[in-house]
Amino acid sequence: MEFTFCKQLIIENQNRRTVEMKNIVAVGNIRAFYLKHPDSKESLVTWLDVTRKAQWKTPHDVKQSFNSADPIANSRVVFNIARNKYKLIAKINYQMQWVFICFIGTHQEYDQIDATTICIY
Repeated sequence: MEFTFCKQLIIENQNRRTVEMKNIVAVGNIRAFYLKHPDSKESLVTWLDVTRKAQWKTPHDVKQSFNSADPIANSRVVFNIARNKYKLIAKINYQMQWVFICFIGTHQEYDQIDATTICIY
């Protein structure tokens, strides 16, 4: 059933001129993270709101929305959360307008991972 929904979304996205980034994969992990780290909630909710409304076509477009965002290899972008206390890594499919959350963690946890390959969700 989920495959049918995804297939329908792909077809709809291919037929539109402008597409909003409505499909954020692993969004439940954002809520779980801010429940554990309440000081991240405001930043993460803002990130979700901006991302859902975005129409990013390139990493430059992401930087226009989040000037501290850091595009890295493998179509990934590192976002600073709560004034750089936390990091969120997302893989972005610009053509399909999908955002896959790969990692959310403390700055210290971020320093111990490979941002270009990690995918814990």
